[in-house]
Amino acid sequence: MTRFPFPHDQRLPHLSYPAAATHADVLAAFRAFRDEIVTADGARGFLRTRRPDTPDGVPNSTVSEGIAYGMLIAVMLGEQALFDAFYGYALEFANERGLMAWYVAPDGSRALGTGAASDADEDIAWALVMAHRQWGGRGALRESYLEHARRQIDRIWSYEIDHDSCPHLFKPGDEWRPDVFNPSYFSPHQYRLFGEVSGNRAGWRAVLERGYTVVEASLNDANGNRDNGLVPAWCDTHGTPVEAFPGAETNYQTDSARLPFRLGQDFAYYGDARARAYVAKTSAFFATVGAAAIGDGYHLDGRPCPDRKTSQPNPGSAVFVGGAAVGAMHSPDYQAFLDAAYARLRTGQLLARSRYYNHCWTVLSLLMLTGNFVEFPE
Repeated sequence: MTRFPFPHDQRLPHLSYPAAATHADVLAAFRAFRDEIVTADGARGFLRTRRPDTPDGVPNSTVSEGIAYGMLIAVMLGEQALFDAFYGYALEFANERGLMAWYVAPDGSRALGTGAASDADEDIAWALVMAHRQWGGRGALRESYLEHARRQIDRIWSYEIDHDSCPHLFKPGDEWRPDVFNPSYFSPHQYRLFGEVSGNRAGWRAVLERGYTVVEASLNDANGNRDNGLVPAWCDTHGTPVEAFPGAETNYQTDSARLPFRLGQDFAYYGDARARAYVAKTSAFFATVGAAAIGDGYHLDGRPCPDRKTSQPNPGSAVFVGGAAVGAMHSPDYQAFLDAAYARLRTGQLLARSRYYNHCWTVLSLLMLTGNFVEFPE
C-alpha cells in the first residue's frame, strides 16, 4: 500500500511557491523523462536511465547519479515497480564495497568506472528510507527497504567519509584522495536522516557541520563569490578551488548548480539558518540576472562562463534554473523571479548539454517547486 500517494501538494508555511505551481506539470515532465531516458535495453532485466547525448563518455551509457535520480522521482510519484527496477539495476553493478559503480556500459556488460560516486550513493540511501516510509516491506527486493537503506548508509560512512586526514569530510567517492570536496554533493538534510536511521547521530552531525564549514569557506573575497553563493565545482577543506582530476572545471558549472537545491531542501525540511543564508545569496544573484537570462555556467565572481560542451543554440539548463528557483523559495521577496523561473522550467525544453541530466532536473525541480518533493514522516 502506498502511504503517501501523489500528488502531495505540500505547502510549508515558511516557503513561497510559484503562483502557477501544479502537479500536472510534474506529470508532464515525468512522462518526457520516462519516454526518452528510461530504458530496459542493456538493463539486465531491470530499468536504467540512459544518456543519449552525453558530452562526457559513451552515448547511451548509464551513471549511478541517474539511477539515484530515478529512484527519487519514483518514490515521490508512488511508482513502486519503477523504483524497484532502478534499484535492481544498481545492485547488479555493486562494487567490492557494495556501492554502485558510477559508470556502466550501454549494453550492461560491464562497469566502465570502478569507483562509486557519493552523490548517487547518498541519494540512493535517502530514497530507500523514503521507500520504507512510503511502502514498507521489501517490494520486489529480497530484504526490506529499511535493511537496504541501513547497509547503504553504513557503507557511505565507512568508505565515503574521511576518518583520517580530514575528519568527517564527505568525499566524492570511495576511491578519492583526501582533501577534495564537491560542494554540490553536500546534502545536509539527508545526513540528519542518516543519523536517525543508523543511530550514528553524532557522526553524521559532524559530517553536516564540516560540510557547512567548507561551503562557507569557499565563499570569499579571493574567489570573488562572497556575496553571490557561486561555489566552485571542486575545492579543498579551506574552500580553495582545486582541479580534482585532469581537466576538471573549478567554476560554478553543471554540478555546482545543484547546491541551492540541496540547501534549499535543508531549509525547507529543517529550517537551518545557514541554509537560508546561503540561498539568500544565490537568490539575490540570480534574481539580478533574471530568470530568462540564466545561462549554463558562471565564473565564481558572477561573470558568465558558458559551458564549453553545450551545443548551440543553447536552450537553457534546467539544473541552473531549477536550482536557483528552489533556493528562491525561502523568501516572498523573490516571488516574481520564482514565477518566471517556473514558467521556463515547465516548458520541459531546458535541456542544454545533456538531455538526460536536464530531464532529470526538470522533474526534480518541479517536484520541489510544486510541494511534491516531501520528506515522508515515519
